[in-house]
Amino acid sequence: MAAMPDVVKIGGSAFGEPRRLRALLAGIAGRGAPLVVVAGGGALADAVRAVQPQLGLSDAAAHHMAILAMEQTALALADLEPRLAAFDSLAGLRAAHATGRASLWLPAAMARRAPLPASWDVTSDSLALWLAIELGAARLTLVKSAQVSHPSGPPAVWLAQGLVDRYVPLLAPRFAGALRAVSLDAVLAEQEETA
Repeated sequence: MAAMPDVVKIGGSAFGEPRRLRALLAGIAGRGAPLVVVAGGGALADAVRAVQPQLGLSDAAAHHMAILAMEQTALALADLEPRLAAFDSLAGLRAAHATGRASLWLPAAMARRAPLPASWDVTSDSLALWLAIELGAARLTLVKSAQVSHPSGPPAVWLAQGLVDRYVPLLAPRFAGALRAVSLDAVLAEQEETA
């Protein structure tokens, strides 16, 4: 039986630190364990937030545009770390897990059909959690640029600190695996310890 994968969501703010982002991706790709990387939307999603009120776009349109921003950042991560193969389906991700490889999620096709509200209450954090549930993941790690005082949660504390979107605490009870939020600094330190 194949090991259950881990899911690691990398916040879009990590794109502001290219050297550290590359180190993080290299560590993930070199783990030799089934793992899925979910990319946040970063500056591209921020652009959607800015243009929505200017154009009077619906929440549904903005939600779909933000998912496309996640897809674009995932493509950027695949370019930065070619050992991470990108997949847009559960079947593709599971095939990568069967070989013990880390992979990247291209969310556009799946996330637009996810039974989640189409609003800014659902961002890449909730979408990563939804994917972890769908995959039956052993653990979801939300990598944040900010320091995290309570890495093991509960998610309501992260929400109060502005670390996750409003839907994460509502969706978290459906996840059977371990859920944690950690800073980029902490993840890089963990990688150095295990290298």
